[in-house]
Amino acid sequence: MESTWKVLVSCLFLIVPATAYSNGKVTKACRSMEPKHGHKPQPLPSPYSLTLNTTEFKPGDKIKVDLSGSSFKGFLIEARDAENLNSEAIGTFSLIDSTSSQLLNCAKRQNSAVSHTSSSEKGKIEVIWNSPRDAPPHVQFLSTVVKTFKHFWVKIPSPLVSQPNAPPLTTPPLPTAYSSKTDYTNDIIKPFNASGCGTTKSCVRNPSYCNPEKDRYCFFLSFTKVDQAVRVELSGPGEGYIAFAFSDDKLMGNDDTYLCIKESQQVNINPAFLTGRKYPSMESKDSLQDMAWRLADGVIQCSFRRNISIPGDNHRFSLNGSYYIFLADGLATNGMIHRHNHQPLITDKKLEVTGPAKNLGGARSPLIIKFHGAFMFIAWMTTVSIGVIVARFFKPVWPDNLWCGQKVWFQVHRTLMIITIILTCSAFVLPFLYRGGWSTHAGAHPFVGCVVMALAVLQPIMAFFRPHPGTPRRSIFNWAHWGTGTVARVTAVAAMFLGMNVQTLDLPNPWDTYMMVGLVLWHVLVDIILEVHNYFMTRKVEKEHDDDDDRDNISFVKSAPAGSKGHTFKKVMLSVYICGNLAFLSSFLATIIQI
Repeated sequence: MESTWKVLVSCLFLIVPATAYSNGKVTKACRSMEPKHGHKPQPLPSPYSLTLNTTEFKPGDKIKVDLSGSSFKGFLIEARDAENLNSEAIGTFSLIDSTSSQLLNCAKRQNSAVSHTSSSEKGKIEVIWNSPRDAPPHVQFLSTVVKTFKHFWVKIPSPLVSQPNAPPLTTPPLPTAYSSKTDYTNDIIKPFNASGCGTTKSCVRNPSYCNPEKDRYCFFLSFTKVDQAVRVELSGPGEGYIAFAFSDDKLMGNDDTYLCIKESQQVNINPAFLTGRKYPSMESKDSLQDMAWRLADGVIQCSFRRNISIPGDNHRFSLNGSYYIFLADGLATNGMIHRHNHQPLITDKKLEVTGPAKNLGGARSPLIIKFHGAFMFIAWMTTVSIGVIVARFFKPVWPDNLWCGQKVWFQVHRTLMIITIILTCSAFVLPFLYRGGWSTHAGAHPFVGCVVMALAVLQPIMAFFRPHPGTPRRSIFNWAHWGTGTVARVTAVAAMFLGMNVQTLDLPNPWDTYMMVGLVLWHVLVDIILEVHNYFMTRKVEKEHDDDDDRDNISFVKSAPAGSKGHTFKKVMLSVYICGNLAFLSSFLATIIQI
């Protein structure tokens, strides 16, 4: 029993105390500016900044100091002699908002620092610094900011402020982009650029030939051979992480992967190995050197150096080989990555990493899925729409014209419907060939697509067994044929809306939605115009032929008036409709090609 107590007492002495100063009374931390949290500070630069309203001052002047950035809970601000930043705090502060900030006495100097009053969330702090009569020639402000108990930054520097005609500093000032060097972190000062792509380094970019230095939406990956190693630069817009992988094929699985994961305003660089579609297995960073990162304007940047060969590590591929390159991005929570937002970009060809420098392109959507989308757009945006318009409104326009023994309107309608069915069947099969079965990641789109496919096949079957004109059941067929076709068109529009944002064919948002809404409105507008025109022309014909009891030329939907009235207007509307339809289709097809 006695020995047990001795062990417990010994353990208590070994515990390092960690004190949280939620009330801001942090005078014990004045000199080091380090909170006693029992954790190491985060490397600089930080997501916070100290800004001043001037770069020059005289003794007795007042300088406005602003601390801003993403939300934080605690802070400490001091002014130091720029020649000796380890010296005591100088000058005094005045408060602007006493609810979120309070004055502290550091080194027995009254009001020589400012801290928080509570642990409530803050986004900006404004204070006034009063320059002392014995102020040094150069002053730099320092701040410690606490975001969470484990995540804080120490001695975030402000720009230098100097007295007029002050002599040059004998000691360089702490730069605002200062980085606390560690074994794993070297901070990147400015964005990567595309200079040297194809000449001194191999690059993978999306969109093609974008420049990350000028375009924040540019996904950029470069490889530069340096002696027996390769220098890697990876950049792209990301809310959680960006990543790339070396792969022997265009399918995910058994891939050498590298992730740059944003966590609490810093970036963790992790090598990993990807097995199938499972969560990647994070591995040791020992294979990477000179790791660096940068966060700015919603862009994640990271870089590292890796030896060409790493003997004994089967998960780190030899960079003397040729591989397909995957580029992906997605969300991350507390360092845990989620499934990528959209289909990863996959290079068109394999890259010999240590070979001649190349510019490689790629696509986020597999070619087979592009054909799927293109076929469906052509079928349900163009051929079926034109075929329906012709059958509905153009029967009397070519009453006596025959094509292969049948009326022109019927042949046009039948030909366009056959094309629609062929395109729909072809498009329906392609995703199954790509996935090797049913897709579990496409949401409701495949289910709605199956309905469209069933209705599309049902229509020609119904047409094959249609009763002859004039028989009692012909009107039933007419309504059934029209109703089934209308439901199929509406369902197809729903399928296209859902399919535009599946991962394998992720069209630009919200452009795709606006375009689809515009297309639907275009169809409705033309349909209404032709219906109204048809109504008035029919009324006119009826008045002119009150004695004529033959109404055979007026269909069950009154698709066209008798005679040649309004034919020119209809032909003009058909030409305009086809041109507008093709314009929408061309926009969608051009976008699909570029994905």
